[in-house]
Amino acid sequence: MKKKLLKISLVGKTNAGKSTLINSLIGEKISITNKKINTTEDLIIGVINIKSIQIILYDTPGTNFLKTNNLKNKKFKTNIWEGLNQSDIILYIIDSSRFNKQEVFNNIKKFTELNKKISIVFNKKDLVNRDYLLPKIKLIDENFQIDSFFSISAKYKLNLKYLSQYFISNSYYSNWIFREDEISNKDDIFISNECTRNSILSVVHKEIPYNLKVYNKLYKFLKNGDLKIKQDIVINNARYKKILLGKDGLKIKNIRIRSQKEMIKIFKTKVHLYINLIQVNAKKI
Repeated sequence: MKKKLLKISLVGKTNAGKSTLINSLIGEKISITNKKINTTEDLIIGVINIKSIQIILYDTPGTNFLKTNNLKNKKFKTNIWEGLNQSDIILYIIDSSRFNKQEVFNNIKKFTELNKKISIVFNKKDLVNRDYLLPKIKLIDENFQIDSFFSISAKYKLNLKYLSQYFISNSYYSNWIFREDEISNKDDIFISNECTRNSILSVVHKEIPYNLKVYNKLYKFLKNGDLKIKQDIVINNARYKKILLGKDGLKIKNIRIRSQKEMIKIFKTKVHLYINLIQVNAKKI
């Protein structure tokens, strides 16, 4: 049987549900989800193999960064355009409960410059009624050439089968890019680092130290099958260290426990996680 392929970029405003959608479609957690902004930093690729068809999903940072000229956010902007340029179809994810006409129109105008198929997914349909979305769909359809519209809930996996059918119908004959047993371009070490970064974003509420990095120092399976992981959280400001440690070190302990629990669910084995805080010069991070 000849192999087929389809490459799709998932784009949309931060917290529209792109990472939740890609995790739900693949069936495993490869991209972290968090209510805080800037959750997805890297261009994460998810892979779905359905019989002879390989579907590649590019999970990009939020469209908030399409216009940014800030050097700190340059990486986000670069990753968005990398995902868009590599894809066959642009899947624009919109939070149904936070529809902003001007913002949506501006983004679609930018996407149309790439001369690719554009389909729109209204996510979080569980938060609105059907009559609310219909006028929005009509408004977009009257102003732009949109290939398809979908109304889903990535969180509760509602109507995802229609997306899968759409992917299959648009696939074309081509060699596969990833092996049959691969589900992402990121390895388990990356996923474990992301678990800790996600835990930090969840625990630290008032001031989020986004310019920190999580580095793996050890990733080793023990003889009994347990997984031992050592990580460094590298920060560039003494103030961040105080925030992350918390009173009597309770906050960093909570971060470690949350991250460890997440890893146990993902890797399906007992995990022993050790975290070390390191402060460096701002230029080195």
